[in-house]
Order: sequence, then structure tokens, then C-alpha cells
Amino acid sequence: MPRQRITILGATGSIGQSTLDVIARHSDRYEIFALTAHQRVDALAALCRQHHPRYAVVSSSDHALKLQALLSADRLATEVLCGEEALVAVASDAGVDTVMAAIVGAAGLLPTLAAVNAGKRVLLANKEALVMSGALFMQAVNNSGATLLPIDSEHNAIFQCLPGNFRCGSTTVNVERILLTASGGPFRNWTHEAMQAATPEQAVKHPKWSMGRKISVDSASLMNKGLELIEACWLFGMTPERVQVVVHPESIIHSLVQYVDGSTMAQLGNPDMRTPIALGLAWPERIPAGVPPLDLFTTGGLHFEAPDEVRFPCLRLAREAMQAGGCVPAMLNAANEVAVAAFLDGKLRFTDIPVLIERTLTELPMMAALELSTILAADRSAREQAIRLLPALGRGC
Repeated sequence: MPRQRITILGATGSIGQSTLDVIARHSDRYEIFALTAHQRVDALAALCRQHHPRYAVVSSSDHALKLQALLSADRLATEVLCGEEALVAVASDAGVDTVMAAIVGAAGLLPTLAAVNAGKRVLLANKEALVMSGALFMQAVNNSGATLLPIDSEHNAIFQCLPGNFRCGSTTVNVERILLTASGGPFRNWTHEAMQAATPEQAVKHPKWSMGRKISVDSASLMNKGLELIEACWLFGMTPERVQVVVHPESIIHSLVQYVDGSTMAQLGNPDMRTPIALGLAWPERIPAGVPPLDLFTTGGLHFEAPDEVRFPCLRLAREAMQAGGCVPAMLNAANEVAVAAFLDGKLRFTDIPVLIERTLTELPMMAALELSTILAADRSAREQAIRLLPALGRGC
């Protein structure tokens, strides 16, 4: 049986590295076609030495020259490419079977959509692509025949709890609601006053998961859960009212599906992204992921609580954006990316992240998400507006 050829978009991030770990355990089943990174040239070069991809892609020509020099010194045959067109090319190439979409943020939209349009098996770890272009994205999945498999631990858990013949984007039959679990992040028990003085170092220190800085801040603000709520609506054919966020600090139950007969199905496991990655790679089979089995005797108690949308208003903003529809989710995501970057740079207080987002959305007109060009224009407008509003809020730092 020929090996599956894999492109990993965002290979140097935590999802990319976990994917490579799973693939390395099953070299008889998988081989690397292309690896991509934004600017982490040294890290990408190290991965190329280990996995020998046909292509390596970075963001700019300067980074490409540096990467080429490193690979040439090791006499590696990997071809170095750069830019957005190259990302699209390695995601849609006829030689690719599966694409791991793990680029963080809006930058992942175009290559992920290219993989979908090319009919690939797409392992979706980039929630922003679906948040920004939900209807258009799911229509492309239906038209192309692509296989879309969610990799976020929560959505992967929901997928596992649905009937075996379920296909992402179709209607969930006999499902009452989805229970989307959240760890609560590092500030779960902090007061609003304490969070006003929160530092980036405190925000990125997630209690359960190892993630990149941007996603870790989103987890701390619960915006990550808000974006996942939007993603769940599109993946599983739900309205926002039928997706309930449940704070579960142990992160053992990854999400649940409640059926109309009163049954509630849950997926449990140790908090390790290699589990959903392995399922996505092998589905409908299961393969060893390198993750220890869950030991219920040492797990201890499991706790659940409702999220506090007063202290964490990003969750409310995301639900309202999904209810509003059109380009509002894309604008929400864009404003959040600006706000998080400003917080990480010390230019914005943590508690002003949702303030900047809400002001941005309030001052921009509604736009229908009819075409990709409209979505990208809305994304640009929201970023520009958030940057214009930033100085007034930034003075509070």
C-alpha cells in the first residue's frame, strides 16, 4: 500500500511538531511532502534534516535564502519556496494526499481553502479559516469532495461522539446540543481587577496544554473558545444557541454531544494533541499516537462550571458575531489578532482586548460574506480600524 504524502502548514508550531511525532511512529504509512513555516528558519531547517520533505516554504525571499543556505550546507535536496502562492501550491499539489492546516490566524485561510478546493483530506487545526469564511468554506468542501476532519481536541471529540457515517457540514440528526469544554485558562479564578495587571508571561502559561503564544492568550481570554463555538456551528450544522460552553479545568473530557433521548456521549483522554492528530491521519482507522492511556484511578474528580461572560466577554462577542453572520466573524477574528499582538507587545492591557474588539465591530458596517474577496476586504478593514483605535486604549497600559 503506498504511503500517504503529507503537507504540514505550520510545521514548526506545536501542532506541526506533534503531527511529525505521530508520522515518525508510522513511517510505513506516511511520508512528508512539504513543510512550511513563517519565519522560524532554523527550526524548519532542523525539521528538513530529519524528515527530508520535497518542499520547504517560508514567508519571504530573505528567509528562503537563509533556509537554502542551511539546507545546501547539509546537501539536502529539499526545494525551498516562499510566499503565499507557494503555500497554496504545496497545499493543492497533485502529489499531496493529506494537508495538516496548522497555520495560526487568518494567514491560514488561503492555503487551507486551496487544499479543500483540490479535494484533499484536510486536517483542520486552523479554526480561523472556518471562522472567517464558514459558508464559503463548507460549500467548497461539498463541491470538491474533500474530506474535512477537525483536529482541535474539542471538535475532534464531538466528531467521535457523532454517528460513524457523519460528514462535517451535514446536519446532525437527533442531536439536542453540543457541550464544548474549556479549561478556563490561567485566569479562570482571577478577578477583573487582577486581570487588568496580567502580563503576557502569565497569559501564555496554560495550565493544561502546550500551545503557541497567540492561542494561549486566546485561551486566557476565552476567545479561543468563542472561535471554537463558531467553528462548531459550521462543522456540525448547529446554531449558536445549541452550542454550550462548559468550563472543565481537568481537560479530561474533551467535549460532549447530547442527544434528544437524554443520552450524552463524551470523549475522554489525556490532554495531548497527538490523539486527535492520529485519528485525523488514519480515520476511519485508529493508530497508536504515543499517548499514554487514561488512568481513571489517578485522574481524580472531574469538575464543571458555567463560563463567566462578565469577566470573559470575548465568549459573548464571538457568539454575537456568529448570530450576526456575514463578515462579522471575520472582522471579530481580525480585531482579536490585532488586540492580542498589541497585548503581547505590551501596548494593551489584557482586559482591553475585548474592549478593542467590540469597539471595532461597533464602528464597522455589516458586510455579506458572498465572495472570498469580500471576506478579505472585511478582514483588512477590521485590522485597520483596530489599529486606529489602539492608541486611545493603549494609554491605559
